[in-house]
Amino acid sequence: MFLPILFIFSLLSFSSRALVQDFCVADLSLPDGPAGYPCKKPAKVTVNDFVYSALGVAGNTNNLIKAAVTPAFTAQFPGLNGLGLSLARLDLAVGGVVPMHTHPAANEVIFVVQGTITAGFISSANAVYFKTLNKGDTMIFPQGLLHFQVNSGKTTGLVLVSFSSPSPGLQILDYALFANNLPSDLVEKTTFLDDAQVKKLKGVLGGTG
Repeated sequence: MFLPILFIFSLLSFSSRALVQDFCVADLSLPDGPAGYPCKKPAKVTVNDFVYSALGVAGNTNNLIKAAVTPAFTAQFPGLNGLGLSLARLDLAVGGVVPMHTHPAANEVIFVVQGTITAGFISSANAVYFKTLNKGDTMIFPQGLLHFQVNSGKTTGLVLVSFSSPSPGLQILDYALFANNLPSDLVEKTTFLDDAQVKKLKGVLGGTG
């Protein structure tokens, strides 16, 4: 009795392994869907689908927030498709900041390569967890929670970022409030800011209304 059962389990195990694909390189010529991009035909897959070099190049921090994010998501790095992870490079000039934002689809881990970065997140219970990080430090931001990074040092900061999704998503709080056409009076009511502050921020971030 025991041996037949073991034999059946071994067959099931072999069958499940046989059905598992080694990878599913994204076919970027087809539309993305909830489960990711369709797989490129194996005959068209090359080693270049599994190699990405842009994270070795510093981003342009000559902008309002003095920061640059270089993503390595599926759209840039097709070999990540279906693997449940992605990467990014964050460059922060002196005084640079990544404002409060969330990644709805991923946890995030940062590793400070150089500089001094103050980073933190806010829990759903409004508890705040923040710390000044130095070279070699790592910090985690749980999925969906508001978090931020600020260059609090006197030199350029460089951070490597890992996400638990090939498409983590992004919503920046300041841009969500002030970079669109949501009427100012509604922004004022929901944020308790006065009219002058809201119009100033809309002007800075390109919003209307």
